[in-house]
Amino acid sequence: MSAFSKTQGETANLGAGQSGTQTPPPAMDLALYNAPQSTCSQRVRFVLHAKGLGFQEHRLDLFKGDQLRPEYLAINPNGVVPSLVHDGAPVIDSAVIMEYVEDILPSPSPLRPTDPRQIARMRAMIRFIDEVPTPAIRVPSYNLAFLPHFQSMSDEEFQALCDSKPLRREFLMKMGRTGFPKEEMDEALSRLQRGVDRMAGWLAESGGPWLMGDQLGLADIAIMPVIVRMQDIGLSHMWRDAPQIADWLSAIQANPAYALTYYHGSLLTEKYPHLQARLRAGTAA
Repeated sequence: MSAFSKTQGETANLGAGQSGTQTPPPAMDLALYNAPQSTCSQRVRFVLHAKGLGFQEHRLDLFKGDQLRPEYLAINPNGVVPSLVHDGAPVIDSAVIMEYVEDILPSPSPLRPTDPRQIARMRAMIRFIDEVPTPAIRVPSYNLAFLPHFQSMSDEEFQALCDSKPLRREFLMKMGRTGFPKEEMDEALSRLQRGVDRMAGWLAESGGPWLMGDQLGLADIAIMPVIVRMQDIGLSHMWRDAPQIADWLSAIQANPAYALTYYHGSLLTEKYPHLQARLRAGTAA
């Protein structure tokens, strides 16, 4: 897989916002295939950094179709990122990868409760996150940032691109080369608001600062890329009436793993100057 951009992942000084001296985790042969702006990749990068794990990072260019190359499809036949390869064995799907990392390295910096009922509650949270706000954030992301790339294609090129996507074909076909219509955007924004409202309720119930109380966990990391993306594309007004979400965001951004996860180019506004200009003009929403 040497055709992909490769870097050596750094490690956070402290995991999960904890302090004090910690025993370094054991050395593992880990390779992460991901993309800087991919929200699913960002949650996995955060977990790896929070655990203090070193890993080889392969950065795929999704517009160039790196994720559809035969050598990558041999790792992940779904043709999406991220994928983690541990001692030569691939693990795919970001939610699965996050729990897998916790399984192989539960300490230091545990990111999952130990009580079975609390584990079930955490997984129910992640299921909601993955079914409601996570797919919804793709709609404004594609309309605002990625659409110019697709508009530059011919109809034939765009159709060929759609047909090459094992998991995203229908999503791209619905978007088309003109973008998602207003009704699709409105529905996505409604789903994002439901996600924000549910998150605010979880924080109120737990007492914060995290979704399940005083310990940063996998549910927090699962929703983190959605909230960060919303802030990045000018949708932070959606939690104007929920200051606990702003506090939560400040707390997770203060975690040492955050800066390592969101290296330059990970935010859409860093990658796409036209989006930054549009946001400055106040036309994002």
